[in-house]
Amino acid sequence: MANGGRVTIGDVAAHAGVSVSTVSKVLNDRYGVAETTSARIRTVIDELGYHASLAGQSLRSRQTNVIGVLVRDLEPFSAELLKGVAEGIHGTGFELVVFSGCGQQPDQAGWERRYLARISGTLADGVILVTPGSVDAAAGSPVVAVDHNVRSSALPTVDSENFLGAVSAVEYLIGLGHRRIGFLAGRTDLESARLREAAYRHALEQAGIAADPRLVQEGGFQPETAREATNRLLALEVRPTAIFAANDGMALAVISAATARGLAIPSDLSVIGFDNVPESALTTPPLTTVEQPIRQMGVEAVRILMALLEDPTRAPERVVLPTRLIVRQSCRPLANDA
Repeated sequence: MANGGRVTIGDVAAHAGVSVSTVSKVLNDRYGVAETTSARIRTVIDELGYHASLAGQSLRSRQTNVIGVLVRDLEPFSAELLKGVAEGIHGTGFELVVFSGCGQQPDQAGWERRYLARISGTLADGVILVTPGSVDAAAGSPVVAVDHNVRSSALPTVDSENFLGAVSAVEYLIGLGHRRIGFLAGRTDLESARLREAAYRHALEQAGIAADPRLVQEGGFQPETAREATNRLLALEVRPTAIFAANDGMALAVISAATARGLAIPSDLSVIGFDNVPESALTTPPLTTVEQPIRQMGVEAVRILMALLEDPTRAPERVVLPTRLIVRQSCRPLANDA
């Protein structure tokens, strides 16, 4: 501390006029320290702002009282999910630490495995893995996956009704008279993306509409990729009259790309998304979308993780939450001459 660095247990001992072992006893609620001495040490701890390191605390007690959340990037979906995680942790005595790849990790699965190995059991008692790239994460602590990997089998998971939600989106467009409906697919490694694309094809088939492979483009759940995919769709000789994007971020990119080409939403092109992140209601026009209860997914992930911390032998729990269609102003009935 004399050099302006981190406050150490030795600094606390020196200021309180006691030994390091005495401070350690107070920190770990052990017997053998007079009440007046203990009160003095705690006062010094507060004054100096001392905090035991998570790693050191874990080595001593085998518990950190910290929940870790691993996210690929801090984008609208993960931001909403984190609000739910924070809500779920409130009042439990646990703290929350977020680890993000910031969208810059070329090997997502490898990054997740490295961080799981780094934080499990030393920096966090349990981990919530959001839209994971890992197939089945092996860690020293309980792990719950939100929006899990398409090949994941062993992890407890929290998801929404991706298939039924996507069916409702496509059926809504069909009900408005649209037949040439473009689709922007999500990440191929996620079960949610697979189910939403399967639902798109299913809804078309049920309506007797032949699927045109040119109307399906890879968007990867990323706005930049979605803009490129949208431009490919809109450059077709017979362009789609509506586009269903597998998440709201891509849907907003569709609106931006279409507007840049001189098309009006929804007069020239109807657009629908999936998620109902806050930004979807703020765009011009407000986005029609499928709402999945993102915050509740975070709350459920915490609930499952807490149960696993209580009993690590529990069978993996799979939670699937309902979705609903949110109708706004980005879609309209197809004109008779379209």
